[in-house]
Amino acid sequence: MSTKQFDVVVIGGGPGGYIAAIRAAQLGFNTACIDEWKNSAGGPAPGGTCTNVGCIPSKALLQSSEHFEHARLHFADHGISTGEVGMDVAKMLGRKDGVVKQNNDGILYLFKKNKVSFFHGRGSFVAAKDGGYELKAGEESITAKHVIIATGSNARALPGLAFDEELVLSNDGALRIPATPKKLGVIGSGVIGLELGSVWRRLGAEVVVLEAMPNFLPTVDEGVAKEAAKLFKKQGLAIELGVKIGEVKTSKKGVVVNYTDAKGGEQKLECDRLIVSIGRVSNTIGLNAEAVGLKLDGRGAIEVDADCKTNLPNVWAVGDVVRGPMLAHKAEEEGVAVAERIAGQHGHVDFDIIPSVIYTSPEIAQVGKTEQQLKAEGRGYKAGQFPFLANGRARALGDTSGFVKILADATTDEILGVHIIGPMASELIAEATMAMAFKASSEDIARICHAHPSLSESTKEAALAVDKRTLNF
Repeated sequence: MSTKQFDVVVIGGGPGGYIAAIRAAQLGFNTACIDEWKNSAGGPAPGGTCTNVGCIPSKALLQSSEHFEHARLHFADHGISTGEVGMDVAKMLGRKDGVVKQNNDGILYLFKKNKVSFFHGRGSFVAAKDGGYELKAGEESITAKHVIIATGSNARALPGLAFDEELVLSNDGALRIPATPKKLGVIGSGVIGLELGSVWRRLGAEVVVLEAMPNFLPTVDEGVAKEAAKLFKKQGLAIELGVKIGEVKTSKKGVVVNYTDAKGGEQKLECDRLIVSIGRVSNTIGLNAEAVGLKLDGRGAIEVDADCKTNLPNVWAVGDVVRGPMLAHKAEEEGVAVAERIAGQHGHVDFDIIPSVIYTSPEIAQVGKTEQQLKAEGRGYKAGQFPFLANGRARALGDTSGFVKILADATTDEILGVHIIGPMASELIAEATMAMAFKASSEDIARICHAHPSLSESTKEAALAVDKRTLNF
């Protein structure tokens, strides 16, 4: 039986992998994708961490919990009487699983539509062979001229404290807690910790977040981080900064976290469950990198150059398994760029304008430089800020928290960064990213007509504020 041969084989079916496979197929390459994720029935579940235990299911739970909180606390403001509101957690989780399956099935459909061969199982190197590579694709052996590695990342565990996904939870276990805990501990105040902490807080859990860093959201613009801390505290999310985690014990009663607070005092957190959200590590487990001499860095990530080339000829790597921010959309852009480079085109990713979002309420979104970065660089800049409190659409929505901030070069007026905290920030940041991609000035946004009433008018007003000429504040 002859071995199946492909022009391009992608290992990993997450955002970077499946997008790379589809783009390669569109460019005329005989393409395959290998992915080992399984659904509850053991069938294929492509989409990686993002679709299965990350971006997609967390947004489904955030939406459900937000509806619950609105019904419980805010419907009366609109004249809506509901009586006592309850939450069926099992049904909420079932809906989340349904959303995930729709995305899994959608990717399988896209593979079929674009004639991408799909192999369900683990992908790994066997050997370099005849100018290409022999690979294991589940139970089959295949060969490829080009290999794109997109194996993603895994949750980082606390040293000496493994995830059991019952009491000590990664993002995976945190997405399937069967009932609202009375008290939920979260170690780490990053995106995952804040989003999932917000879900269970809305459903009635007392949530305590322990963060080792002395500053809240240190990679976010300082003004936004300060506003977020104030709003989260008002919502009831308890956040302790500057802590040092000590011994963590589990028992039938739950979890006990011993820690030292910022003032040096010995403290104890007793909770029903504990989410550990202290970052992620690149996943090269089972790849058999040593069989072909694939080079990894000191953190276990695959070493690549600016074009995502590894040290091996015709072997590429994208997404969480390489340097750069661990974001699904960054992985997608790299996947497209690599497929186009294989085709002799000039695929490009601008790492300076990759937006990032935290899907809490309010949402937090940013692109480009923060004020603290510009100050550290000694770069002259102008800042303009506009509050959603003064935006008519935000008032009608009943969500006026937060603001839009635009940072522009003091001399050229080129936009250097945009930072948003408030309603639909995840959607509003797209305009800012587009503007920065075309080297727009704050004056450009200020002169563009924005629909009224809309939240996007706040972006226009922030651009006007750069020149101290807002019209509605």
